[in-house]
Amino acid sequence: MSSRRIGQILIQNSALFLCDMQEKFRPTIRYFPQIVEVASRMFKAAKIMKLPLIVTTEQYPKGLGPTVSEIGIDRDTHDIIAKTCFTMCTPEVEHKLTEAGTSSVILCGIETQACIQQTTLDLLERGLDVHVIADACSSRSMVDRLYAFERMRQSGAFITTSEAMLLQLLKGSDHPCFKEVQKLIQTSAPESGLLSKI
Repeated sequence: MSSRRIGQILIQNSALFLCDMQEKFRPTIRYFPQIVEVASRMFKAAKIMKLPLIVTTEQYPKGLGPTVSEIGIDRDTHDIIAKTCFTMCTPEVEHKLTEAGTSSVILCGIETQACIQQTTLDLLERGLDVHVIADACSSRSMVDRLYAFERMRQSGAFITTSEAMLLQLLKGSDHPCFKEVQKLIQTSAPESGLLSKI
């Protein structure tokens, strides 16, 4: 059997990370409504499939505002971690990863060349597999976004799409959550310029 990393992923040791999808970024991030829609789909699917860990961060929320409401996060029942560093790997998040026994992280959010890239590199350095959802990550600049994907891929991250990831988690139509998740992906992810040059 090959020891080469191929990015297989299992629900029971996976986490969904939602990075800094906040109100103040709405006017400046390219395709913001589309990535929010995809992140919302990933969040709903993660809850349906009962992923052991869902982490949401906000970058300096006092200045940049809260996570956008469209994602569907209930602030009363879901912890949102404030940060000022680029990485999502704060001490609190590191503790949650260890406690949950996480070995794979699914990553959505902004900005690709800043917080997404730094989080990816930090998680890879800790030995975790990182799956970056291309249709749920954006930036102000498509050039920065494109080269960030290339940098993360060179470092060992897996760049994929939301639908491909959800189907990979389910493994097949016999999964007990298949019909519920299938409803989320019956309509394709919104079209945008996000995937055209990957």
